[in-house]
Amino acid sequence: MSLLGIDIGTTGCKAASFSRDGRSIAVAYREYRKLSLPVGHAEIDSRTVLSNIWDCIAEVGGGTKHDPIEALSISSLGEAMTPVTEERTVIGNSILCSDIRGEEYLQKLERYISQKEFYEINPNILGPNYSLPKLLWMKEHKPDIYNRAYKFLLWADLVVYMLGGDAVTSYSLANRTLLFDIHKEEWSHSLLEAAGIEEDKLPSIVASGSDAGVINDKMTEALNLPNNIRLIVGGHDQCCNALGAGALEQGKTVCGMGTFECITPVYNGIPTQTGLFKDNGLNIEHHIVSDRYVSFLYNQSGSLVKWYRDTFAMADKQLMLGGQDIYDALFAEMPSRPSNVLVLPHFEMTGPPRFITDSSGVILGLKTSTQRGEILKAILECATFYFVESLDALKNIGIESSEFVATGGGAKSDAWLQIKADILGVPFRRLKQPECGLVGAAMIAGTAINTWGSYEQAASVCVHFGAIFDPNEKTHSYYREKYERYRELYPYMESYLSSYSQIDKQPSVSGLVS
Repeated sequence: MSLLGIDIGTTGCKAASFSRDGRSIAVAYREYRKLSLPVGHAEIDSRTVLSNIWDCIAEVGGGTKHDPIEALSISSLGEAMTPVTEERTVIGNSILCSDIRGEEYLQKLERYISQKEFYEINPNILGPNYSLPKLLWMKEHKPDIYNRAYKFLLWADLVVYMLGGDAVTSYSLANRTLLFDIHKEEWSHSLLEAAGIEEDKLPSIVASGSDAGVINDKMTEALNLPNNIRLIVGGHDQCCNALGAGALEQGKTVCGMGTFECITPVYNGIPTQTGLFKDNGLNIEHHIVSDRYVSFLYNQSGSLVKWYRDTFAMADKQLMLGGQDIYDALFAEMPSRPSNVLVLPHFEMTGPPRFITDSSGVILGLKTSTQRGEILKAILECATFYFVESLDALKNIGIESSEFVATGGGAKSDAWLQIKADILGVPFRRLKQPECGLVGAAMIAGTAINTWGSYEQAASVCVHFGAIFDPNEKTHSYYREKYERYRELYPYMESYLSSYSQIDKQPSVSGLVS
């Protein structure tokens, strides 16, 4: 018998089955695109994404006929919600966290509750990246969809529901809505009232690892699956990543390198210095593991690498469809030395500590001698520089890691991991199975049906470490100097970039733009 882990991201989904001894049996992947929308808007077509997820599950299901799946669980992106009817029909797209719509409603919310009072209930910094602003925007601008919707479901919950399970969500995903009470572990009545959101539009809240039912017979036939597969409640992808990387205790820090890059430190309980966390733009939310909590430091570095691929190497991508991995080829073009280029990685709305919505990306220092490989290296360097401010803040609070565990697709790159180790000055360790969202989801499913007696036992079976990348002290010293130049870039340009960002929001000029 085997376990199915599913990982749903912003630009792609994966599914994999695992044996009871942690061995991967079958794996499938599908990629999809964000919709083409006005600047500042970001959506994915929920029906298209579901179709890709079903294809992944069916492919893996077909590869596990001799080791049938018993249970599944899902790791997914947070914030983005999809409206569905009670008859399990999708009636709208999913608005992503990088979409700036709804920011205006947060200003109204703060008239009812201060950021300090809010943080005591839901320890996140109010921002347009969460679910709540999108719900309020939809309630006003698309009332037909809002009123028709039976539930608005986050992605892990949507898939469970569409497979025939209960309309439930985990603590970790509920936290990403801005409507969850972290202490009472329920929807906050005061926040719902202040926002004007009806609780019955939201799923019920349960702990990760809870049973949400079984796949209905119609879906099992379509997906090459056996009957009576248990649907186990998963969680937010970064929490599942941490679980799949074996980060179960305080002192463990994971760097998830996907479309979003996210550094996730783990805490044994809610940290006592919550005021310092708030002042430094740091959130606190539930881990998958009971009584453990995490923070997220994140940016879109993986998305920037994909943008680089599609912008600078589209011809190469077409040539390599049946051959060499395009990323391997592009990374091989990077110079061995640090780049002489600086990049401001504000191509989309930024994460902590500043949550900037009115900036844009900058590439500084280009010359006619600059090769495209140097630009790619600068993107990787400066996307890592982005984290230094928050990591320094955690050090000042007394939370520091001596090692990072790297997960996700980006962790397959030796060059990228070495850059990160050299900049941050700490070792980066890779796992033999870097797709930890899949592993973590399978660990949740297996622990729930007693394949393993605990997450600790599951980790001992499923988590295996690989290569370690130690920092080069000379290169680290150089990068500290370059970081100081990076730090100066945004303050110098902040006012200009803020005003420039308004140009994209202005209506087209007749005769100039069709």
